[in-house]
Amino acid sequence: MGNTSSMLTQYDIEEVQSHCHNLFAQQEIVSLYQRFCQLDRNAKGFISADEFLSVPEFAMNPLSQRLLKMVDGLNFKDFVEFLSAFSAKASARQKVELIFKVYDTDCNGKVSFNDIMEVLRDLSGSFMSDKQREQVLSQVLKESGYARDSYLTLEDFVKVFGNSELKMEVEIPVD
Repeated sequence: MGNTSSMLTQYDIEEVQSHCHNLFAQQEIVSLYQRFCQLDRNAKGFISADEFLSVPEFAMNPLSQRLLKMVDGLNFKDFVEFLSAFSAKASARQKVELIFKVYDTDCNGKVSFNDIMEVLRDLSGSFMSDKQREQVLSQVLKESGYARDSYLTLEDFVKVFGNSELKMEVEIPVD
């Protein structure tokens, strides 16, 4: 699998499936590999931030800069593992873990009021003022039993989002 121009063997496919908790069928792994090879323009065996930005849907995402920190330099196995949170078979917890990572940019295992404000700024742009964002966020935290100076952990995110119907799915075209 080190050389992206080579074909995947059955062993490679099964290894990647195992690595991503069997959330993708074998044919989906093959399709993802073909897409990975298209993105890995220089056949380096990993995808750079610039290569990810060549995907219009990714580049247009208001959270693309945050996501780039998570995906820059991924090899194929890690690329599939990242995408596994978007599988229809992924659990709510797997999806929440990805959401948490988007907010926890410093990877300290905690999300602060300011961390959430930064994401809200990215998502709302100029449609809301900082004052409006602060008011909304303060109210949401208060209703959820948290204060402005609270730090939210992954388990807090699971508690808040875990029972939600999270629509985070990517369709993988299979030939």
